[in-house]
Amino acid sequence: MKKYSIISALAIAIIIAGCSSGRMTIEKRLSSLPATEVDTIKGDTLFSGSYEIMIIQPVDHNNPDGPKFHQQVFLDYVGPDAPVVVITEGYSARHYTSELARLLKCNQIIIEHRYFEESTPDTVVWKYLTTWQAATDQHKIIELFKPVFNGKWITTGVSKGGQTVMFHSYYYPEDVDVRVPYVGPLNFGPEDSRMADFLANAGTPECRQKVYEFQKLALQKYDVLFPMLLNLAEERKWTFSRVGGPEKAFEMTVLEYEFAFWQWGLGCDEIPLNGTDKEIFDYLAKAADFNYFADQGLKYFEPFFYQAMTEIGYYGYQFDRFKGLLKYAADDGKPEFTFSAPLGVELKYDYEFAKKVDEYIKTKAKHFIFIYGGNDPWSASAADINGNAECIKVVKEGGMHGTHIGNLPPEQKKLVLSKLEEWLDLDTKLDTKHD
Repeated sequence: MKKYSIISALAIAIIIAGCSSGRMTIEKRLSSLPATEVDTIKGDTLFSGSYEIMIIQPVDHNNPDGPKFHQQVFLDYVGPDAPVVVITEGYSARHYTSELARLLKCNQIIIEHRYFEESTPDTVVWKYLTTWQAATDQHKIIELFKPVFNGKWITTGVSKGGQTVMFHSYYYPEDVDVRVPYVGPLNFGPEDSRMADFLANAGTPECRQKVYEFQKLALQKYDVLFPMLLNLAEERKWTFSRVGGPEKAFEMTVLEYEFAFWQWGLGCDEIPLNGTDKEIFDYLAKAADFNYFADQGLKYFEPFFYQAMTEIGYYGYQFDRFKGLLKYAADDGKPEFTFSAPLGVELKYDYEFAKKVDEYIKTKAKHFIFIYGGNDPWSASAADINGNAECIKVVKEGGMHGTHIGNLPPEQKKLVLSKLEEWLDLDTKLDTKHD
């Protein structure tokens, strides 16, 4: 990432911050942060200054004097009186302008999740990768910047980032004013059975049948397609030791295809049931991604799967549907993705955690705007507001995992924007044509 001198951008920020009497200026806040790096970076023209910051955090918040790590944070500054959108990433962070920051023309803070990329401790102790530790990271960063801003605060995130919005609010309900999780599931186990029920009824019967027929076709053509995987793996330098070999990786990818098809809104007419062997292989590789089961791909997702197998849950496969066609992949009584979690680490799932969050959302949560896609399998484990009048839940019919405010139907978009206006005490109407 290209970095610039912090001095010039701060000069602009000082002028803007000066209108906020009695507040800490952005200059003073940045110069006094518990951070090892504060660098000016190039940002959207919406902002007067953009910064990359490496905040010092305890690995264990119960032991603040113990080992530390550096957490990557991006700050985009508009002014002290504008709202602040906090993006609680579930994975690594990249610098971009979020939908809400653009819609509200406001400040933005992006927080990389602990144990991902730049925010990984030198010595990884997996027991400290918990929802509470991550929420406390986010809480401390919000507290650091609260003295700078007068406006309302919003947390938001997509997918696992949407989960972190829920978890942060569960632990720290007073931190922010509004919460907008996109397509964030609340799973009740490492193999949440609701996914299978959802997939059995997704889309039309005709499309579900085509998805199933493609899976059977790929397994029937194993002798032809598997050598193509070996060639691709050699080209990409993939290995498959953790999943149990390339043979099992091939079959697991075929099983994964069904979930991926609905998650990403792939077209039924594009399924190549009558395609050439190469067309069938290329389609499977693109739709389901063999790299998801490669050692190299798993390395990035290892922190996620530790959490999935201990607190936040995931889904499994239906092996019985393919009896006689599967030779290597089978139900061994363990969650399917145990192999994706760190090796040699105890994985004990906390089944009570999601129940507590579920109860919080139904009874105590305030000012949540839950957004889901109706065809996204993750909507099977969507948050249930159960009549909580302080929250709204919007499910886009036919929507997939990329559902957001800008692509909602007009009436749903109008509802979301009206709640943002109400809960943020906005004086002006938001643009309902926003996309």
